Amino acid sequence: MAEAGEQITLRRATRDDIAPLNALIDTSVRGLAPGYYDAQQIESALRHMFGVDSRLVDDGTYFVIEVDGVRAACGGWSGRQTLFGGDQHKADQQAVDAPVDPAAVPARIRAFFVHPDFARRGLARRLFEHCAAEAKGAGFRSLELMGTLPGVPLYRTLGFETLEKVEVVLPDGVVIPCERMRREL
Repeated sequence: MAEAGEQITLRRATRDDIAPLNALIDTSVRGLAPGYYDAQQIESALRHMFGVDSRLVDDGTYFVIEVDGVRAACGGWSGRQTLFGGDQHKADQQAVDAPVDPAAVPARIRAFFVHPDFARRGLARRLFEHCAAEAKGAGFRSLELMGTLPGVPLYRTLGFETLEKVEVVLPDGVVIPCERMRREL
């Protein structure tokens, strides 16, 4: 929960946020992923998978939460094909990122990260509620995501169910266990 007197702001990310948010993601993963992933998995995921997807920033569907002016969390949603991964992952995968039909395909919940100093205070839930409302307003009826192991407990509390356990194999051969999850709006 937010602490008394804190100023919490949720806003759309801009291109100027990309480098600071990538630094936040790095800190988040290094601080919150141990115990779920080993050091090799963390380093490989930061190099090949975790990061800002600038397409979401350009689409206006990626957000920042600031606490007293400090970037504390980020996350977004997408009406495009890509289910997960930052710019470097899309480059590695050469992914096509075309828009999807909201009547037929779920919106994607993407790249939620919280700085460890602000973890477990409701910021990710606040981001999710905002993203879910926007996706619903855009005509989507369900949401899908690729949950990393540290995020799966949160996503379960938000009503997501695991569709399948997935082993994401990164370009260096490191395997990142994840769960593809879905919920109705």
